[in-house]
Amino acid sequence: MANQTRTHHEIISRDSRTRDHPKARQMVKAATAVTAGGSLLVLSGLTLAGTVIALTVATPLLVIFSPVLVPAVITVVLIITGFLASGGFGIAAITAFSWLYRHLTGSGSERLENARMKLGSRSQDTKYGQHNTGVQHHQQQQAS
Repeated sequence: MANQTRTHHEIISRDSRTRDHPKARQMVKAATAVTAGGSLLVLSGLTLAGTVIALTVATPLLVIFSPVLVPAVITVVLIITGFLASGGFGIAAITAFSWLYRHLTGSGSERLENARMKLGSRSQDTKYGQHNTGVQHHQQQQAS
């Protein structure tokens, strides 16, 4: 614990040492920034070169196979959209039937009615200040 505590003198002397060599710190920061920036610039250039090469190779293939690929892509998109819509409508239907079953059997409606009554009574208590009545009554009993 004694090693962790520093005196005011140590803090000031450390700060003065960093103030003595601000150019060294700036040089280190600049070198780090140049290294990081340069490596990211090289990666960006390699990515651009790879993209251009891939487009150069793929363009003739796309032109040759476009009469086949375009209808195939449209068909796949329509099939995927149909399956997703069908699944969504199925989940909505199951949810609706589940709610209808719970409502008709009364298992869900009782809980809903209880929650509605509880919420209504809370709002009435808050509106007329009755939520503080118990606290005031308890304080009056303690005072007497």
